[in-house]
Amino acid sequence: MGQHFQILKLDATDSTNLYLKDLLRSENPSDYTVVVTDKQLKGRGQMGAVWQSCGGKNLTFSVLKKFDSLSVQHQFVLNIAISLAVFDAVTELSVPNVKVKWPNDIMSGSMKICGILIENILKGAKVGHSIIGIGLNVNQTDFEGLDKASSLKSTTGRNFDLEELLHIILERIGFHLEKIETKTVSQLLPAYEKVLFRKDKPSTFANAQGKMFIGYIRRVSPSGKLVLELEDRVFKAFDLKEVSLLY
Repeated sequence: MGQHFQILKLDATDSTNLYLKDLLRSENPSDYTVVVTDKQLKGRGQMGAVWQSCGGKNLTFSVLKKFDSLSVQHQFVLNIAISLAVFDAVTELSVPNVKVKWPNDIMSGSMKICGILIENILKGAKVGHSIIGIGLNVNQTDFEGLDKASSLKSTTGRNFDLEELLHIILERIGFHLEKIETKTVSQLLPAYEKVLFRKDKPSTFANAQGKMFIGYIRRVSPSGKLVLELEDRVFKAFDLKEVSLLY
């Protein structure tokens, strides 16, 4: 792997994604700069959800990736690459029944073990750079009030070395991001759809207004939308803000 990761370690910070954003304003950090913290105070997930993390037990980090020619219409390649990188890493560690929940949560069985927040900073029709935030539940076993959360320790019974784990995941990220600008979403979709959580199973969804409905996840569109089959063989593509899977 040719990537050189520059790792910055912080004791505590509001959010590693935010820290990287500030860093970009004040200096010119190199490609593959990684910010990792023991304690994230205000981590947030997709759509503003607060990410709960116990200090010292989990892995919370963000990676800066710069691009020359990644077009906005193919930006979902990043969701695929990062999801598959984390998928590879945790599968390698014998976590059972790992799946990717669209667009990029990592599941073990029906429990979420990792949240990923990708923030793309656009320059016209291209993605200038991306800040990739990853929150992986590692050695925490008590998730009070979160009935859908789990961790590597809860699923395998083993304790993990956070430092070692970070390097395993970064290695996979480097592998999946290599030459990513030359790839299209359609090229990468088969590998992604193969590990998609609840694909082809009847599932319960909620739309943006909170109305519930039943559908089947059939595929992901070339722009990264979730394609559901609804009743009467009607197929409909949904954006991130338009649907959530309640399973």
